[in-house]
Amino acid sequence: MLDFVYYPVSAILWLWHYLFAAAFGPASGLAWVLSVIFLVLTLRAALFVPFLKQARMQVIVKKLQPDVSRLKEKYKSDPRRLLTEQRKLNKDNGINSFATLIPLIGQVLAFIGLYHVLRSFDRTAGLRHLPFQAVANPMTPEQNAATPNYVFSATDVQSFLHAKIFGAPLSTILAGSGDLLATVAVIAIPLMLIAAVATHFTARASLTRQETPAQIAAIMRPLTLWAFPAFALIGGAFVPLAILLYFVTSNAWTLAQQHFVYRRLDAEAAIEAEQTAAARAQLAPKPGAKPIRTPSAPKVGAQPVHPQSAPKPVRAQSAPKPGAKAVRTQSTPKVGAKPVRRR
Repeated sequence: MLDFVYYPVSAILWLWHYLFAAAFGPASGLAWVLSVIFLVLTLRAALFVPFLKQARMQVIVKKLQPDVSRLKEKYKSDPRRLLTEQRKLNKDNGINSFATLIPLIGQVLAFIGLYHVLRSFDRTAGLRHLPFQAVANPMTPEQNAATPNYVFSATDVQSFLHAKIFGAPLSTILAGSGDLLATVAVIAIPLMLIAAVATHFTARASLTRQETPAQIAAIMRPLTLWAFPAFALIGGAFVPLAILLYFVTSNAWTLAQQHFVYRRLDAEAAIEAEQTAAARAQLAPKPGAKPIRTPSAPKVGAQPVHPQSAPKPVRAQSAPKPGAKAVRTQSTPKVGAKPVRRR
């Protein structure tokens, strides 16, 4: 059902093993260890850009919290309108809820693909007694060694089954190692501890940048800080050493990636704050400069002018045209006329 995941994962693993086998030998445990590590690095590098976009969206969502609070207060009696306005706000600011799930979905599919491919190197009945390790159609060791594993040939399968790291086979599980328990424990326990510690610090770094309600934080904080690392510590006893290498490499990558991305985002936020402060400083009046008053602003101490007491405008008389005779009024006497005496 997930062959679209299994074949690409096995192809990338095969390519890295082909390269490292040319240097260390096909059955070398170091070649297989490096192949698993570089497979994880390849898959996580492909998911770096979606993770960076997810981190940027988290910053935008944090900035929009005041707007979201105002919408909740405004439409608290209309949940449907509130949902519509929140979607519009997210769309206007380029927030895509599905895009934030891409890194998580990619990591889950990568883990499922890697786990299945590595588990398929050993499809014998020897692990059926372990939890979640049952094989649907178990094979004999001879049949398993002669059966290809996706893009890996039967020769590659035999190479993986014989690969060892410090005397411990990569396909061995700590809980079912039998006589090799001490040898496998020397390798598995340090890997389990490293995976658990990396998971803890990764969760701590994520929680410091998230603003969640107090009720949710009270549940999520102990779960992410302690339950997930404990799962990595306990669950490591029931997976092959090759899977433990995946856990360690993936968790170490996540921790380093968070440190790099969060530092980059903090630097960008500091630059944006400096630019905003510089723009405000340019708009602010210089020290000692007199404030510029608008025409409608009255002078300090001046009495307001009331419309009733304001003087009426004087209409200007129209000037006579050039060469035109002057128009005399009745009260104006003619030139040379005798004054009229009033009785």
